[in-house]
Amino acid sequence: MSAASESELLATVPDRLFIGGEWVSGSGGGSIDVRDPATGAVLKTIADATPADGLAALDAAVAAADSWAATAPRQRGEILRGAFDLLQERRDDVALLMTLEMGKPLAEAAGEVSYGGEFLRWFSEEAVRISGRYGRNPEGTGQMVVSQRPVGPCYLITPWNFPLAMATRKIAPALAAGCTVVVKPAELTPLTTLYVARLLEEAGLPAGVLNVITTSTSGAVSEPIIADPRLRKLSFTGSTPVGRTLMKQAAQNVLRTSMELGGNAPFVVFGDADLDKAVEGALLAKFRNIGQACTAANRFIVHRSVAAEFSRRVAERVGAMRIGRGTEEGVAIGPLIDDRAVDKADELVQDAVSRGATLVAGGHRVDGPGSFYEPTVVTAVPLDSEILREEIFGPVVSVVEFDDEEEAVRLANDTEYGLVSYVFTENLARGQRMIDKLDTGMMGLNVGVLSNAAAPFGGVKQSGLGREGGLEGIHEYLSTKYTLIPNG
Repeated sequence: MSAASESELLATVPDRLFIGGEWVSGSGGGSIDVRDPATGAVLKTIADATPADGLAALDAAVAAADSWAATAPRQRGEILRGAFDLLQERRDDVALLMTLEMGKPLAEAAGEVSYGGEFLRWFSEEAVRISGRYGRNPEGTGQMVVSQRPVGPCYLITPWNFPLAMATRKIAPALAAGCTVVVKPAELTPLTTLYVARLLEEAGLPAGVLNVITTSTSGAVSEPIIADPRLRKLSFTGSTPVGRTLMKQAAQNVLRTSMELGGNAPFVVFGDADLDKAVEGALLAKFRNIGQACTAANRFIVHRSVAAEFSRRVAERVGAMRIGRGTEEGVAIGPLIDDRAVDKADELVQDAVSRGATLVAGGHRVDGPGSFYEPTVVTAVPLDSEILREEIFGPVVSVVEFDDEEEAVRLANDTEYGLVSYVFTENLARGQRMIDKLDTGMMGLNVGVLSNAAAPFGGVKQSGLGREGGLEGIHEYLSTKYTLIPNG
């Protein structure tokens, strides 16, 4: 893409808040500079919402709630499908926009357009399948009617790492269920969400059903929204510490909550694994999105009999990865989101090496401009290393070895998190045992990528509450009502 096409695209992205069907500047007059992490250059300057703007957005969502809940499910579904169709027409623009504001390689951004778009299509279909049940009660004295109703106005907080998919994964089921929403995208990557709001506007979404507020003061803007008794649902994707804080705030009004929080995914390779599959899976599970994914493999737990060969093959592939701006041909590793992310990755690698780990590939910052870190492989990582405890969120493979299945399970479960795990084995019975033994909400068996709009996404333990996607995803935005009709 040429610089001219980039500037033309950025000119089409709204730079204001979307409240009550209007694009408004906001009450404070402040602004946010959105930067390209590959260069540090300002991509676009957008409005910076105040707490008053946040409450105005909630006002709009509340005002539209009854009429949207009463809208025919088919009509809600058609609007979502229309947005899906518009997204497909402009998929190249959306992919480029994500690469510019987040840094991921253009090919990966194109993949996110496909993945993120599927939430619009999937939930457009689920809107007409919201069901209940009707039947005679056991005593025979009446009929039981169980129905589903939209929970009401929702506040959706999305992260920076998947600007499209994390927005559509929350917006689509909420709208399909008949809920109105206020969306607060991450300060670092808000442009894609603003673009999605415009697509939904073009698809015919009524005013006030979707409201988008961009802000540099997330806590100050979010707190009064969460404290407002008119809000009935909070959905957040981000770090576990922030999630805990939000859950405390949500408890005051007993809000329905969905929390997709941190991860520390184990990637277990048994001695009988197909190493070709395991290496390909490792590259996908670790380096997709430059390692900046809650589903990224964090701890590579490899049987001692194949650890050396597995590490050699991975390091060979890692050494061939091209680093650069995501718009450049053949780039596999784009920038991390900012310099703080580079600092964290480097600190974790240096800590592991200082404790006795072996640096096999990478392990260094890349001179700027931009926030780049080399794809890295460290082996023989001591169990007390911070890299095995903290979510890396960077392009770093850390390998530890094990001797038997019991030890592999113990190492994999030795974390407060429980989002996803990956297991590579050619033994079907062992694979089935791992499904039961690993304490994670999701598992990939001989695959390195498993997210799908038709599947429930979510974790256990400190990785969160609730599920997004799948049949389960729409129920996060529905409340169950039981009615008894006595015999006449």
